[in-house]
Amino acid sequence: MNILVTERHEYILQQLEKQKKILVTSLAGELEVTPETIRRDLDILEKEKKLTRVYGGAIKVQQTKSEPHFSQKMNVRIADKKAIGRKAAEFIKDGDTVMIDVGTTTVHLASAISAVQGVTIVTNSLACAEELNHRLENKEFEGKVIVLGGVTNPGQKSIVGGMTCKTLESFRFDKVFLSCGGITPTDISDYDFEECLVSTAMVERANQVFLLSDSSKVNHESFYKICPITKIDHVICDQDMPNSWKETGMDTMLQWITAKGGEQHES
Repeated sequence: MNILVTERHEYILQQLEKQKKILVTSLAGELEVTPETIRRDLDILEKEKKLTRVYGGAIKVQQTKSEPHFSQKMNVRIADKKAIGRKAAEFIKDGDTVMIDVGTTTVHLASAISAVQGVTIVTNSLACAEELNHRLENKEFEGKVIVLGGVTNPGQKSIVGGMTCKTLESFRFDKVFLSCGGITPTDISDYDFEECLVSTAMVERANQVFLLSDSSKVNHESFYKICPITKIDHVICDQDMPNSWKETGMDTMLQWITAKGGEQHES
């Protein structure tokens, strides 16, 4: 086999997408080159920050970057987030008890809730609480809003900590609307450890879990795991489910709802 260096690198990265770890000996055999050649390839790809070298091979680059400030995120993908928020609001019915997670997309959910009665909305998002209070005052919907106690995270306008998790034990929700930093075919993840603990507790207290995720988070893995994807009932996203997910039967296990601007459909 005689292939170019660029083709070899492309093959290595493709294998890394399929496996958690790739081995020098296996790649050398598959590409019919020496182990020394593969090691040089891996060194180059590591310098390009496309993988991380480990003993005997390489693994994916670990995602450890910090979460952007709330105000920065509010100005990103606004149309997509509004469409997701509007669609999510359609699932809130009279008399529901719901939990709304922190995040910028969930704020757009809060601003879209209208014409429902007798709802109880619990949140650990300061931004959502402010928006919901404003809508209650203007009689956009009828019900009550409960803000969880805990420690504030000013950068994310959230309330987190052991007190928050403990308070959640007092509730059982018809529906939880969850945010995330990343969604893969196996797991839901986020940037902040404290927020992830609260999100995990929410999921455990829910009859139905709706994950609100714009497409930039699909196939992205953040540092802290919230829960396995099997805990999610519905995903609301601005793009269709990836074909690679459908090929593994994910479309039969998970209801994926696409919200594109004013047009929504299910897959």
